[in-house]
Amino acid sequence: MSWTEQPIFFVDFEGSRASGVLEYGVATLLGGRVVATATRLCAATGRVREEDAAVHGLREAELAGRPPFAEHWEYFAGLRERGPLAAHYAGVENALLKAAWPYPRSSPDFARPGERVIEWGPWIDSARIYAQLYPQFDSGRLETLVGACGLQGELDGLAEDVCPPQRRKYHAALYDALAGAVLLGSLTREPAVAGMTVMQLLALSTLDGGKRDAIQQRELF
Repeated sequence: MSWTEQPIFFVDFEGSRASGVLEYGVATLLGGRVVATATRLCAATGRVREEDAAVHGLREAELAGRPPFAEHWEYFAGLRERGPLAAHYAGVENALLKAAWPYPRSSPDFARPGERVIEWGPWIDSARIYAQLYPQFDSGRLETLVGACGLQGELDGLAEDVCPPQRRKYHAALYDALAGAVLLGSLTREPAVAGMTVMQLLALSTLDGGKRDAIQQRELF
């Protein structure tokens, strides 16, 4: 089954290990298209550093009274049961997710069909996929790749429909989740990539040759 037939949940978090997750955005990708979105602001669980606030634009005072990220367990555990999680440089999102909940419920292992694991990963990582497919790009930064691939207009059109007006910019959670989803979705226009399985996409999501080969071998045997 092609990865385009499987729901993929593109995730972005704003925050840090110090403050906790202050905002999340999720864009559901199916058939190369964004078919659903979700975003929430969350109360800080620690100090929001001024240098972080200068980037994401979120401060403790405006977040006061919001439910903390920990109260969204059921939502994220449910996503993980339905499909693989994706992110741009997924290590950051994985670390923030594990800081809140070390493990999800038992969920399908999309790198080994028919198996189950108690892990948030393996993740589909758009930054690593692009680094392997398009090494000519000088930077893997989200904004740089979206612009270089001519996808900024598509991203802004989606953001106009689903992002809060003040959060239609990079370093806002849903906007960044949409940006990653648009990058991943654009790969459906490449027949060789569109025909890949989820396992093959996960293999492309690691730059570690040993791990990549191990995932590919699972599919062969």
